[in-house]
Amino acid sequence: MASHLLLDAEMRDRIYDTQLIDIARSFASRLPEANRVSVCPIFGFSTFAEVNDVSRCLQSLGAHRVLIVTSDFHTRRALMIFRHRLPQYEFNAAAATNASEFGYAWWSNREWAKTTFDEWTKMVWWQMVDRWR
Repeated sequence: MASHLLLDAEMRDRIYDTQLIDIARSFASRLPEANRVSVCPIFGFSTFAEVNDVSRCLQSLGAHRVLIVTSDFHTRRALMIFRHRLPQYEFNAAAATNASEFGYAWWSNREWAKTTFDEWTKMVWWQMVDRWR
């Protein structure tokens, strides 16, 4: 559906002895649409910081409209941050659901409740602090 796919990969993350970005590049190179897929190295430790890394990658593509695909519990905050920090782009968001990671009845599962609490905390921080920087 998109003319280009930009896959974020955090530079600090490793799986055993392999950096996540190398795994992402290997995966992308094997796709039938490999010529339309780029891997964007992410150095930031938060969504707020990630915007800077994504901005560099988007500039090289000449993009104008962007669909952010992220965890279902994270779409609202991610969309708000990207729209605020990069107003030159038209952003929309889509949820990538993972029933083992998070569910609609978040209060029924301890880990899901912790995820919800963390996301709410980050949302409050965004609204009260980061948004005004």
